[in-house]
Amino acid sequence: MKFSKLDLLTLLISLFLFASCNESNTLGLDLDPDDAIQGALVDSVTVKTKTVADEVTSTFFSVGAAGNPVRIPFGYFKDPLFGTSEASLALSVNLPSSAYSFGTNAMVDSAVLVLPYSTQFYGDTTTSVYSVNVQQLTKNLSTETSFLSNREWEAQTEIAGTFTGRIKPNTPFKITAIVAAKPDTLKAVPASLRIKLSNAFIKTNILDKGTTVLLNDVTFNSSFKGLKVSINKANSTGTGGVMFFDFNKGNASIEVYYTKQNATTTTAIDTAVALFPINQKINPVAATIKHNYTGTPVATQLADATNKQYEATYLQPLAGVRNKISFPYLKQFVKNLGAKIIINKAELVVDLSTGNEVAPFVPAQSLALYQYDIAGQRALIPDQNSSDFRYIANFGGGYNIGTKNYTFIVTGLLQDLIDGKSIDNGFYLAPAPNLLAEYGIMSPITTANRSVIGAFNNATNKIKLNIYYTKIN
Repeated sequence: MKFSKLDLLTLLISLFLFASCNESNTLGLDLDPDDAIQGALVDSVTVKTKTVADEVTSTFFSVGAAGNPVRIPFGYFKDPLFGTSEASLALSVNLPSSAYSFGTNAMVDSAVLVLPYSTQFYGDTTTSVYSVNVQQLTKNLSTETSFLSNREWEAQTEIAGTFTGRIKPNTPFKITAIVAAKPDTLKAVPASLRIKLSNAFIKTNILDKGTTVLLNDVTFNSSFKGLKVSINKANSTGTGGVMFFDFNKGNASIEVYYTKQNATTTTAIDTAVALFPINQKINPVAATIKHNYTGTPVATQLADATNKQYEATYLQPLAGVRNKISFPYLKQFVKNLGAKIIINKAELVVDLSTGNEVAPFVPAQSLALYQYDIAGQRALIPDQNSSDFRYIANFGGGYNIGTKNYTFIVTGLLQDLIDGKSIDNGFYLAPAPNLLAEYGIMSPITTANRSVIGAFNNATNKIKLNIYYTKIN
């Protein structure tokens, strides 16, 4: 790359100004003093925010797809600011093996739907009572191609199984395991929601099916179709919560305990168990998510078609609500300086609104910041895009429990806006999973933590830009 003498002179002047500025300050995310950036600081540039609905998202893509969610939400949660949230499940059930046989004179002893908990839970486990219904789907889930979060899966009216009680998402326990030709034994199993299923339902829909139906997963799903699992709101009490289940590790199943005639001694009876796996690596597992904001401040802001700026705005995952933000006077700020500027560093600081971090309403542990590209697709901002030379690995977004805020590095983004290389059509803030490996800019269904954040005109908790810059005349 060639530099003119004027370019080099400008660079030297910029470095001189950078080193001698009298309005110096140190910015950053827990910066090492050796990495401190010096320059003029402004933190009064207007940031406009608006609570808007998030987009419907897919809860399952395809068998074995890398984008399939690592955990699936389920539950019912009451929030004084966000109203109610509800998540139900649609599950494909698979055979223990091809050409499965229950043997001679088989009879159902008991059956249990096993749903192993995943790593997150949002809500109340102490006092809330959860009531759960299980029904058979009316359509074959394994042949469906769309699994959007707002899709309601139709089910038969017959209740195939129920559960009512408190849940223990972090408590493993032991069950009596049946071992062929050996005494039964206690077996440790992962923490799970275990729902007793009707013996008559299992007999009619599984045990009594002939070899043609039990031939393989295709023939079985054509007959059995799958299960819908939903909260019975009328019989549930308390604040409730959103739990998450793991359908990747092979622990989810229908356990069918049954007796059959011994293969060699016709007068003897054997006790056996058949595990019908529920695994998104084999067939679909999907969720339906609903939010009801009636009578809440969220509903007020969603219905407001004006550009009114409120003192607080709202962020909620599970295809809930997000924030649209903009910097309408950024170029005017530069114009008022009377010179071009180089942004040495810029931070977007998002304060949590006071009093909105009390359990069980724990704030989102991470936020995502993104924009839309010319094709109308969600896109990373320059500072978060690893293909951009300005990419910063620690671009921020994590919740700081000490300062009760989130901070993003937006240096490249603001420089592009000032230079006219990018247009401010609005940017978006939304909750994100708290693990970097799970971070993404699509609407997440793998976390339920919501946040209430202060707006720019909030006197004590606000969203603001810290712009650290150097003039270049």
